Amino acid sequence: MLLIDSHTHLYSEQFDHDREEVIQRALDHGVQRFYLPSINSSYYPKMEELKNKYPENMFLMMGLHPCDVKLDSYEKELAFIENKLSEEKFAAVGEIGLDLFWDTSTLEIQKYAFIKQIQLAKQYKLPFVIHVREAFNEVLEIVRKEKDTNLYGIIHCFTGNLEQAKEFVDLGFYLGIGGVVTFKNGKIDQFLKEIPIEKIVLETDSPYLAPSPFRGKRNESSYLKIIADKLSDIYEMLPEKIGAITSENARKIFKL
Repeated sequence: MLLIDSHTHLYSEQFDHDREEVIQRALDHGVQRFYLPSINSSYYPKMEELKNKYPENMFLMMGLHPCDVKLDSYEKELAFIENKLSEEKFAAVGEIGLDLFWDTSTLEIQKYAFIKQIQLAKQYKLPFVIHVREAFNEVLEIVRKEKDTNLYGIIHCFTGNLEQAKEFVDLGFYLGIGGVVTFKNGKIDQFLKEIPIEKIVLETDSPYLAPSPFRGKRNESSYLKIIADKLSDIYEMLPEKIGAITSENARKIFKL
């Protein structure tokens, strides 16, 4: 089975002691491509190092995570992003969005950074990858206003309801499905079949959100097969077909 992990933080400190082994395990399990979302500028050297070491496998995004939108640094971070996008080729702008789970006090600057990065994605004709937590209504409101022919991307780690899933798909987005789909209380497995498999991409979000039976432990890209197997049950398709369709979906989005 050939797979693409559309969202993995392989540069995370949690992989510092065994990163090469983790990557090799994923390659051995058929994961051919890894898309690395940006959190903030401090991680960029490690991301670049991975890309240079595995040029056929690693693809970088550029963006500012909503939890890292801070009053004393967000303008400098946005300037870094704008500069990098003008200098280098990236697979997407991401991960960007809104997160009201950890801190609601930064909502206005989160919105500003989100809109600014959407506009940069459209300027460079790139997809963008949205992080949304406790803020589906706010994200949808912004995306509706920004919709045009250059707006498309992925809703990373989708955990919303069917109505929200359908609206995001109608707006031009694919849903990133990861470990949550295997959780007993994850809920999305109950309606996911109503979303065409042609609008789904696979992701791990490693080292976070490991699928069952590894829930609560460090996640890694080799576990992507567990996600494919779960979708095989939901869509009543062979895992190999799930892998083929979702990988083609990822190629369409990232255009690499």
